[in-house]
Amino acid sequence: MAIYCTENERRMYEEKGYWRSLPDLVPSVVFPVRARNHNLPDKPFQWKNVTTFELFSGKRVIVFALPGAFTPTCDTYQLPNFEKLAIDFYQEGFDEIYCVSVNDTFVMNKWAESQNLEHVIVIPDGSCKFTEGMQMQVDKDNLGFGRRSWRYACVVENGEITDWFIEEGKEDNIDGDPYLFTNPQYIYDQLCS
Repeated sequence: MAIYCTENERRMYEEKGYWRSLPDLVPSVVFPVRARNHNLPDKPFQWKNVTTFELFSGKRVIVFALPGAFTPTCDTYQLPNFEKLAIDFYQEGFDEIYCVSVNDTFVMNKWAESQNLEHVIVIPDGSCKFTEGMQMQVDKDNLGFGRRSWRYACVVENGEITDWFIEEGKEDNIDGDPYLFTNPQYIYDQLCS
């Protein structure tokens, strides 16, 4: 497994059994989502459970996670730039690009709509279960967010994580919002150049 982050932090993530060691597989999680159903004329959305097996089985995907929908770096740079580079990633053999955030499905759907997404699929991790399983949860109480995801990305092939991209300084309640290793162009350059 390749890990892209600062050299000091890479050693901590690589050491198995250490508190920052990384999982090799995506966690088994069920995501409750609101999905469009064109057969329902009055209320065109219904609840649907989507599993990690459905999302990752037999696919090569990029997952990127961020602190929150509509937040400055996420909304202005990271999500729109993944959308812009999506076709380039697909031409390099990726099947899907998923954006995960500890937000509910209503917020994530509205965010996708506001960004006019065609290629990136948003995944609501409202209960933080996927984020916990990826060992990427942090407290953002200093910003009034509560529990959120640290900014990271990874390549997942049929449920197995092959590459990690993790921003520097993963700690609870940090002041900054680092954005280097999860920049879509950086990820593309590392994986596809």
